[in-house]
Amino acid sequence: MIAVSLQEVAIVLDPFSVRMVLGVVTLTLIVLSWVSSRRLRSPSTDWWRAALCLFFAGNSAFLLNGSSFLAWANPPGKALVVAGAFSVWAGARTLRGRKVRAWQLAPAPLITCLVSVMDDAESSLWSGGLVYLGMTAAALGMAAAELWFAKSAQFRVTKFLALAAALTSLYYLGRAITFVLEGPDGSSFRTYFGYAPAALMHIVLLVSLTYTLNALSNCQLITKLKERAERDHLTGLLNRGAFLGLAAKELAGPASRQGGALILADLDYFKAINDEHGHAAGDAALCAFAEACTASVRSTDLVGRYGGEEFILFLPGATQQRAEGIASEISRRLSSMAGPDGLPFPTVSYGVTSTGTGTPDLAFMINVADAALYTAKGQGRNRVVGADSVDPLPTFLGRP
Repeated sequence: MIAVSLQEVAIVLDPFSVRMVLGVVTLTLIVLSWVSSRRLRSPSTDWWRAALCLFFAGNSAFLLNGSSFLAWANPPGKALVVAGAFSVWAGARTLRGRKVRAWQLAPAPLITCLVSVMDDAESSLWSGGLVYLGMTAAALGMAAAELWFAKSAQFRVTKFLALAAALTSLYYLGRAITFVLEGPDGSSFRTYFGYAPAALMHIVLLVSLTYTLNALSNCQLITKLKERAERDHLTGLLNRGAFLGLAAKELAGPASRQGGALILADLDYFKAINDEHGHAAGDAALCAFAEACTASVRSTDLVGRYGGEEFILFLPGATQQRAEGIASEISRRLSSMAGPDGLPFPTVSYGVTSTGTGTPDLAFMINVADAALYTAKGQGRNRVVGADSVDPLPTFLGRP
């Protein structure tokens, strides 16, 4: 069995070869990330794509180390790598909903480049090395912290990148400490913090970054497909199947003790709108009613399109009186909206029930609300009828 030390690996792979390997891997990851997640657009992913490109550009500049172009290639190379590290941080920060401007990232790369230029850049590969290593460690450390405290829904996706960024940050911190203690020519620095092991750490970070981009892209695609399956295409409300499933879970779940109320709503004389003014006017009326519903209920309430011009709402924890008040509020909002070409939107009839009027069974509640809705239509439409009223007195809404 042959044992090969890191120092022996570094000797076999000269700096130029290491840079070439790292450049090829980085370019491959850039292409893969673009092909697999090009449809994913967000501030965080834009920053991370920029980081991949900056790391590639910085590594390309380092290929000129040892040549007559060292003085003007090496300092910008260090600045580009630092800019890439801070782009990883910027992407992590925007993932938490915090804004980052491009100018905020400029000082660290500029300082790195300036210090490197002033520190014998014409003859030293490690001019400004301490600033370069320290800036990179700080940027990736901040990125790891931001990723670790990302939203819980995104935590699993970003956890691997957070760990990779933290590990790379600690590695660069170790490089900086060893650089101060023994310089770039020291045996420990060359063995453990030289070109080959540093390139390996970069590859781990860049692979983690690409994986996160692809994972977020897949999550976004799955979310969109789920929304398409559960949402009505026209109004954006829950479709019938999704509503019934979620409402049944609410009634069967721990919150079932609080009960709830259910509203069935039907737009009055909707067929006449389509016949007289066209389907575009009918669609506008449906969308306007959906908007009035979502503006009148809580974020925890469920609103769905039950079919055609009929809508259904489930209000967890709401009383019958509260539900009837919400129905009235919806109609008030709808009556205040202006339809296409100044046409008024239709009035609405409602049937309302609650778990207080019977067993907390969804099918039973829908039947009771439907009977109340039928009563509302029979009494002249444009009113709310509660199922708990023995001899319900209609509540007139909006326009006469």
